[in-house]
Amino acid sequence: MEVISQIKERLSEVGLKATHPRIVVLKELMVSDNHPTAEHIHETVKENNPSISLGSVYRVLDVLVDAGLIQRVSVRSGSKRYDANMSPHGHIYCVKTNRIQDFYDEELYGLINEFFRKKRIRNFKINEIKLQVNGERIDPDSDVVII
Repeated sequence: MEVISQIKERLSEVGLKATHPRIVVLKELMVSDNHPTAEHIHETVKENNPSISLGSVYRVLDVLVDAGLIQRVSVRSGSKRYDANMSPHGHIYCVKTNRIQDFYDEELYGLINEFFRKKRIRNFKINEIKLQVNGERIDPDSDVVII
């Protein structure tokens, strides 16, 4: 029940009503670490919520992205994946397995920010830097390990 309260509070903070579809979709994203597609979210939530259509899931995802509660993660295949983790992090995407893994590196983001600060880009304010590394896992059954 604690998670539902947190979701309602997050929705309220951005001026959204806590509708049942929004709560269900956001909850699924918060517990997922595999950056699911809309179709995957729909398959998962429809078990306990048969009245939620795929179209509703797409609309909810668009609203949540626009509100800044989740982010879209684009992949090479063209499908849209979603992530409720809004802390600064990057993604490692395997083009063979279609898996996405989060990675965190404050030093790297500091270097990127410093690079752009030194370049003094005129008439442009950076709001966010997203980093995604595309490649191929050597062992598809293992996670990528950053040393």
